[in-house]
Amino acid sequence: MFCADCERIDNYLFPQTTFWLFLPTFESVNKAILFCGNGNYPALQVDSHCIRVEVEASQVNRFLLGLFGEFEPNELNASKITTTDGGEPSLSDIGRLVPASVLINRLNSEWVINAIENDNYETHFQPIFAINQQGETTPFAYEGLFRIRDEFNNIVPPAHAFKLAEGSDLLFSLDLIARRSAVGHFKKSALKGKLFINFNPSSIYDPSYCLRATAAAINALGIQPQDVVFEITETTSATDESVMRGILNFYRNAGFGVALDDIGSGFSGLNMLHKYRPDYVKIDMDLVRGLHDDPYKQTIVKHLVQIAHDNGSKVIAEGIESQQELAILQQFKADYYQGFLLGKPMLQQSELSDEEKIRIDNTLKGIN
Repeated sequence: MFCADCERIDNYLFPQTTFWLFLPTFESVNKAILFCGNGNYPALQVDSHCIRVEVEASQVNRFLLGLFGEFEPNELNASKITTTDGGEPSLSDIGRLVPASVLINRLNSEWVINAIENDNYETHFQPIFAINQQGETTPFAYEGLFRIRDEFNNIVPPAHAFKLAEGSDLLFSLDLIARRSAVGHFKKSALKGKLFINFNPSSIYDPSYCLRATAAAINALGIQPQDVVFEITETTSATDESVMRGILNFYRNAGFGVALDDIGSGFSGLNMLHKYRPDYVKIDMDLVRGLHDDPYKQTIVKHLVQIAHDNGSKVIAEGIESQQELAILQQFKADYYQGFLLGKPMLQQSELSDEEKIRIDNTLKGIN
């Protein structure tokens, strides 16, 4: 199911791990030697700015936490980990230098790794509605919202989980897992309509390589490409225009739709609307909240809807919580509507047989 880089979660820590500490000053080198001596960590000064330290698995947590308590961030640039073969690090080892901060985050995010490896996550779906002139609602699509559980089986806020994953070299794997979860749970739920899948552009190395597993899963499960829309959830990190164009071209060439989230939250969103002409745009929920009581917001939203339509994009208003907000958005001719007023995110109960659910899981696992 995974591409090679995202499928493999590198094991940074071993039964006995060798840390190569690279320190910028003689003072920090001496401090590190003293720290290792006081902690009974076998250490060898390899050269003037490098120390090799042997640490047993049971001591790794104490070693890293003590290291960070002892040093300022600028005193300890990075630590390199290799298995203990007694040799010097090779060129390929040096190429896999791991920042010390990542090691600490990796220890704190052990529950994320366990959740990924034990499939302790799910996708909740929130409906997106079309509303006719008589006020009748029809589900048009469902947005898949990723939920991951900690070691106590509590759902962790997605923003916290992804922030932790980003600092632990796990963002690429977690974002891929979230896309896979949306596809699998959508198929199991047998929902009718389009599927909106969130993705973070900064988690994509190479569109043709990183996205092929998601596309393959969609095809293998018999979901029609035109029924899938990939929603860009973060624009601030996607500064490389060529990468973004590559991502959007991949999706469009495969027959998928593209949506742009949070239009109106900043200039970057409007700029992307003009550059990339998405199939759908979502009005930022901060603009929707209290819209009926704020003439300034009304002016902005009215013009955003017009700009989107002029660029050939359908408009989805999200975060709707009151009938008054909905009435104004209908007046401004938004195309689709989403929010707690109309439907909350839920884990959909599947009516499929256990055999069919297993078949779906096995299909996903069999995709390379």
